[in-house]
Amino acid sequence: MSLLISIEIPGKYDYHTFMGSPLPASILPRVATAAIKRALRTAPVVVLLGARQTGKTTLVRSLPSLAGRPYLTLDDFDLRMQAEADPESVVRRAPTLVLDEVQRSRDLLIAVKRVVDDDPARTPGRFVLTGSANLLMTERVSETLAGRAVYVTLWPFTRRERLGLGRTGVWSELLSAPFGRWRDLLAADAGPEEDWRAAARLGGLPVPACGLPDDEARALWFSGYVQTYLERDLQALRAVENLADFRRLMRAACLRIGGLLNQTEMGRDVGIVQPQVHRFLNLMEASYQAIRLPAFAVNRTRRLIKAPKLYWSDTALALFLAGETEPRGTHLENLVLMDLLAWRDVQPRRPEVLYWRTATGIEVDFVIETPRRVLPIEVKAAARVGPSDAKGLEAFLDEYPDLADGALLLHGGAETFPLTRRVLAVPWWRVC
Repeated sequence: MSLLISIEIPGKYDYHTFMGSPLPASILPRVATAAIKRALRTAPVVVLLGARQTGKTTLVRSLPSLAGRPYLTLDDFDLRMQAEADPESVVRRAPTLVLDEVQRSRDLLIAVKRVVDDDPARTPGRFVLTGSANLLMTERVSETLAGRAVYVTLWPFTRRERLGLGRTGVWSELLSAPFGRWRDLLAADAGPEEDWRAAARLGGLPVPACGLPDDEARALWFSGYVQTYLERDLQALRAVENLADFRRLMRAACLRIGGLLNQTEMGRDVGIVQPQVHRFLNLMEASYQAIRLPAFAVNRTRRLIKAPKLYWSDTALALFLAGETEPRGTHLENLVLMDLLAWRDVQPRRPEVLYWRTATGIEVDFVIETPRRVLPIEVKAAARVGPSDAKGLEAFLDEYPDLADGALLLHGGAETFPLTRRVLAVPWWRVC
C-alpha cells in the first residue's frame, strides 16, 4: 500500500508527495492538533514551536478553522525588513493572522502584544504564530506574550503518527490502569511490530522519515538540513562566530545520547571552553535539537542541581551528525523519550518526564510523574531480557512504594511477560 504524506518545503508553499512526485494528498494526523484547537478557543495568541521541518507550517495551514486566514512568513526577506522597520503595520494587516518563523524578528511579538491588549474582548485565536526556536529561551526575542499566549510544541513524528494513527503511545492508559491490568490493556492495543533499529534510522522528521526512499537520499537531505540550520537558523537566534566549533559540539552531543551531561568533559573532548559549551548547548536546546532530561527526586530543589541526561530530537539526524550507521541501544531510549515528550506536551495538566539515578549508579531511564501516580520505565534494546535487567526498576519501587505499584521494561523483542512480580516486560512497539 502506498503512503501519502505531507511534506513541508522551505518557503511559501506546502507540497504532498506520492512516491517522490508532488500530488495533493491528505495530511497525516498529528497529536498536537487537539492541543492547538483547544488553545484557539481560549487564548488570543497560539504559538506553535518545534525544530525546523517538523511540519509546523503544514499543520497550521491544514486546519479547517484557520482556512482563509492570511499567511505571512518571516522567511520572506521583504516582510522581515518591514517587520524590523514597522512591526505593527505587519500584525495589523488583517483581524486574524498566521505568522510563520516569528523568531526572525526581534520586535514583532511586542507589536502582537499591543494589538492584543488593545482588544477589549481579547478575541480567542486571533493570532497563530509558529517558530523554530523556543521563544522563552531566546535572547533575540524580547517579548514572550506571558498571559496572552498558549504554547504548543510540535515534536518530530511519533511512531504512531508516522503510521497514520495520529497519536502517541498508550501512556495515559497505563497511568489510568492498575498494574495488574497492563498486560490485557497492551494486548488490546497491539500495533504492528517494528524493529527499533529501522525506526531509529527513519527518525521522525516528515520528509526523510516518510518521503525519501533510501539512505543516500536521506543523507543528502540531512546535509542540507544541517547547513540551513547552521547558516540561517542560528544566525536568526544569535550569532555563532565559529560554526565549525558548533558543529563539532553537535557531533559530540549525538555521540553521548543517553549519557549524563558533563559540559567540562565535552568541551575538553572537542577543544571548546566550558562557557562556550554552555552557550552552544543552550542554542541547541532553544532550537529544539538537544534535549536535557532532568533528574527525578522527591525534593524538587535537588532536581535543579543534579546533572541532566542528554538526548537529541531526531534519531536519524543524530546518527547523521555522529557519523554512525548502526543505531545503539541509547537510540531506542531516544525513540521512547520522543514519544513521551509528544504525549506530555498535549496533556491539559502537563506531567513530568524525568530520569532517576542513585549515588551508587543504579538508574531508571525514564520516570513519568503525575499528581496521582508515578510510572518508572527502563529501556533495553536486547530481544531477550531477564530479572537482572529490572534491578533499577525494583530499586525505584522499593524506594518509592507509595508512588508506584509497578514498572515497565521496554525491550527489542516480541513477547510481553511478567519479568518480576512488579515489572512487566513489553516490546517497545506495543507501548510507543
